[in-house]
Amino acid sequence: MASSGQPKVVLLDIEGTVCPISFVKDVLFPYALSALPATLQAQWDKPEFSQYRNAFPAEHATSQEALTAHVKDLMSRDVKIAYLKSLQGYLWESGYKSGELKAPLFDDVAPKFVEWKKAGKEIMIYSSGSVAAQKLLFKHTNGEPADLIPEISDFFDTVNAGPKQEASSYQTILSAHPEYPEASSWLFLSDNVKEVEAAKQAGMQSFVVERPGNAELSAEDREKHRVVKTFAEI
Repeated sequence: MASSGQPKVVLLDIEGTVCPISFVKDVLFPYALSALPATLQAQWDKPEFSQYRNAFPAEHATSQEALTAHVKDLMSRDVKIAYLKSLQGYLWESGYKSGELKAPLFDDVAPKFVEWKKAGKEIMIYSSGSVAAQKLLFKHTNGEPADLIPEISDFFDTVNAGPKQEASSYQTILSAHPEYPEASSWLFLSDNVKEVEAAKQAGMQSFVVERPGNAELSAEDREKHRVVKTFAEI
């Protein structure tokens, strides 16, 4: 573990950290796009769907066709915006519940969750995906146990914490848990170097996670940051 001591809280990114980036881009995104037309046709005027429709800018919520076009444009550019993330979570829910979708965790993840919890550490999640989507993913995994929700203490996204590459977002997360006031007692794990740097600026310990399919790290990145290939190294 890092020289500054054993962490009390482990804060985790999702894509490229606990599961392959390809799961989101090659499985979740296409599923959302394929489910969208039928969902809009069936749910468009229903009160329970209005919160998702009305969250979109007015010019894109005038018709099913306009909303579909806007969603396709945002997803093609991988724009991380709250109202899109909320709609995606809604679309993915049926897929997870039916068993069509199951999060492919890296083999070391579920066992490490159990180990961390037995050691008295808190596990929290911070992802650009909505909290609702995060909970769906961790409830339906290929791990053992498959439902990791009971192991997780809290969830953060760009709505309740802020952008992941800004130090202030990590300070917001710290302030949400005054029972762990020392930033150095938190460990943030992510494949994104800029996120790791932001967490460090907020005083947290932070390692870069190097997984198959992730972007190549530069020599400078490897020199500046501790890099781990699996959670077993932590």
